[in-house]
Amino acid sequence: MKSNRTSGFAIVLIALGALILLGKFTPFLGSLFGIVISIAAIGLGYYGIRRGNAFFGWIVLFLGVVSLLSKLAWILVPVIGIGLIVYGVSALGRGRRGY
Repeated sequence: MKSNRTSGFAIVLIALGALILLGKFTPFLGSLFGIVISIAAIGLGYYGIRRGNAFFGWIVLFLGVVSLLSKLAWILVPVIGIGLIVYGVSALGRGRRGY
């Protein structure tokens, strides 16, 4: 099999299609494959930017980041909340040390 740029792109498309179908047919692994596809979109966007197709690369990268943030919101929002509480408590504690 002769390897060139179009066959590499075809292999990437086949792999992404297989991941999408596997994610749809296995309900327990669907969320995991959703995260994998988001990370793959980020990687493809970065690859597109590095290869010189910056416009479409930035679009794919942005969509991948937004998709990944939405899939990981269940963990990101509580971490941000805990961080705000810790920062608030430390800010209250700093005010008392000045006396």
